Amino acid sequence: MSLRIAAAQTASVTGDIAANVATHLRFIAAARAEGVQLLVFPELSLCGYALPLLRACALAPDDARLAPLRAAAIDAGMTIIIGAPLIDDGAAQPCIASITFTANGGSRTYRKQYLHDGEEVHAQPGAIGAQAHALHGQRYVEAICADTTHAEHAHAAADAGASLYVAGVLISNGGYAADAALLRGYAEQHRMAVLMANHAAPSGGYAVAGKSAFWAPGGALLAQAPGPGDYLVIAEENEGWHGRTVPVT
Repeated sequence: MSLRIAAAQTASVTGDIAANVATHLRFIAAARAEGVQLLVFPELSLCGYALPLLRACALAPDDARLAPLRAAAIDAGMTIIIGAPLIDDGAAQPCIASITFTANGGSRTYRKQYLHDGEEVHAQPGAIGAQAHALHGQRYVEAICADTTHAEHAHAAADAGASLYVAGVLISNGGYAADAALLRGYAEQHRMAVLMANHAAPSGGYAVAGKSAFWAPGGALLAQAPGPGDYLVIAEENEGWHGRTVPVT
């Protein structure tokens, strides 16, 4: 069974969840037109990379503001992974996390396991471990930004049976070459496809690189956004992986 996936390279308005939900809906519509079945958004896509605002912007999957995204996932028959802060009952700090809405109306969450220096002031890490999710003949494991800089995270994904490693990130111009090399290396070493969704515009004071990308198992770069800006980076597995990049207007 073939699978078509995409990285949504989006811009986030700092702290404005309503505006960012609208952006997500626009990209979901564009991805639906392309037949995408799994759509991955950047790190903290629903609030921007605004660490001091994590607690104020914390969301749960059943938050009424996210109902349009859940409905869009069902309508499009698509699994959607969005970046958002979460705070668990009794937790001292929120987590940098993702919320997944599935095509059948379900939801689940993932918490970033490895924090960048300085993030610990505003966030706490999630539990270490990898869980692979089945989708149309593939098994994918999630990562959020700094997770991908720890080889043990990708190794755990491979051990969990992942054929696909999907990462929502915020990568600056200065960090892109090193981080992209790591992702390509995981595709090569673990023989799993790697999809990376970066921000489209500056966030949290960082000049982002854009260049969301897809590497096939073995490490070949099959699709990459040309830089910042609104793009879908699409990959399809159909007797081998194929990739392309589509601007979103």
